[in-house]
Amino acid sequence: MKTAWTIAAALALTFPGLALAKVTTVGDLRPGLQVTVAGTVERITDEDEFLLADATGRVLVYIGPNTMPVRAGERVQVSGQVDDDGPLELYAAEITLADGRVVALSYRY
Repeated sequence: MKTAWTIAAALALTFPGLALAKVTTVGDLRPGLQVTVAGTVERITDEDEFLLADATGRVLVYIGPNTMPVRAGERVQVSGQVDDDGPLELYAAEITLADGRVVALSYRY
């Protein structure tokens, strides 16, 4: 429980002004789950995908046919669904940037 509060406090500092969503760590991702994950963009892997990392691991984030809204090194919070087929991948529906702006990904998979 102490860890959850530490993560919540870190998110409050990282994403000021946002209501705290329940955040799932990358290490706890499971196929088919609807989740919100917070971490750092490690690198852009393709025009529609980036690698997100937190203290527990890394996950590919797929943004569909949308303009890439993040840059490597940026702290973000991603909400979406974990792919239920194949390698661990998160299909993003919404990305919250470090400055609090929310990018809704209107074009999906």
